[in-house]
Amino acid sequence: MAAIKSHAPHGILPSQDYRALAKAGAIAARAKLRDDQIQPASIDLRLGARAWRVPAGFMPGPNATVADKLKLLAMHTLDLAKGAVLERGCVYIVELAERLKLPKDIAGTANPKSTTGRLDIFTRLLCDRAREFEKVPAGYKGPLYLEVSPRTFSILVRAGQTLNQLRLRRGEPAFDDDALAALDKELHLVFSPEEKRERADIGRGLWISIDLEGPDGDLIGYRARRNTPLVDLSKIGHYDPAEFWEPIRRTKPRALILNPDDFYILVSREKIRVPHGYAAEMVPYDTSVGEFRVHYAGFFDPGFGYGDSEIQGTRAVLEVRSHDVPFLLEHGQIVGRFVYEKLTSVPDRIYGRGIGSNYQRQTLKLAKQFKG
Repeated sequence: MAAIKSHAPHGILPSQDYRALAKAGAIAARAKLRDDQIQPASIDLRLGARAWRVPAGFMPGPNATVADKLKLLAMHTLDLAKGAVLERGCVYIVELAERLKLPKDIAGTANPKSTTGRLDIFTRLLCDRAREFEKVPAGYKGPLYLEVSPRTFSILVRAGQTLNQLRLRRGEPAFDDDALAALDKELHLVFSPEEKRERADIGRGLWISIDLEGPDGDLIGYRARRNTPLVDLSKIGHYDPAEFWEPIRRTKPRALILNPDDFYILVSREKIRVPHGYAAEMVPYDTSVGEFRVHYAGFFDPGFGYGDSEIQGTRAVLEVRSHDVPFLLEHGQIVGRFVYEKLTSVPDRIYGRGIGSNYQRQTLKLAKQFKG
């Protein structure tokens, strides 16, 4: 596709701006930033050398630092430089390698990485004196921490690995439904499973539905097994999915009942695209469509759904967990929405194979640690 040029004063920062901020000292770490940390519209944040087991997650609040809270709550310290196991159902606070010294007009929002979400690892970014999780206030100066709680699998992690990412923005980019409809008319954001142009369902963002027919046969999803082996995050394409996941097959009603205590990997019916001058985020939890969380890793980068051969969109893999009560999903039912935002300029790297993106041509795909 032709690159979309934008010079808006407000918007999400592109890849080249993260390198510029690092060079200026606004993003700093003892170890030099790796090139593969820079994504088209975000930066991956590395785990530092120390983690603390805590009895519960917490919010620092306006009068305390994270270190202040850890003095009161830390149960023991883990050395991530040597590698450490984070046990399922436990809560940990991990210091991140990166520190920030942001300009006054730049703020941030964090999210788990795709692989983190697909392993059901719950993460939340913490700043000193924070009032909100996953938010970095404009002009923030100080360390960063990550709350980590593996929900389904115990995991082995090491310093330098990345579980979450930070998306920086200047100002509050305005992009309403009218602008989204115009963008869809111009560049075609949504395609059917057959890669035919579909009209976008727009209302407070772009809505997507669930596929319970099966993108490649009768397999419609996976349900995580209980009491599985440990997952070492450094082992790529290593584990047999059958040890960790129960396949879910299509049924005649084309429906699925979500059990509240279970974790599912499902997929959208639609194929979605994110143009090069834009980024998107999926709203993970929206009670207007049901009491369930549909996505943990919500960032979608510029170029998602394009690729070298101009593929007609890519499905969204969904990490689904029902809340409180069983919930019935039916094929084609609306389950979530994408919110699009402009970038301040087109990034110098685009999501895809060229930068090692793992999920560009995904259908129903597990985390990269599993075979297949």
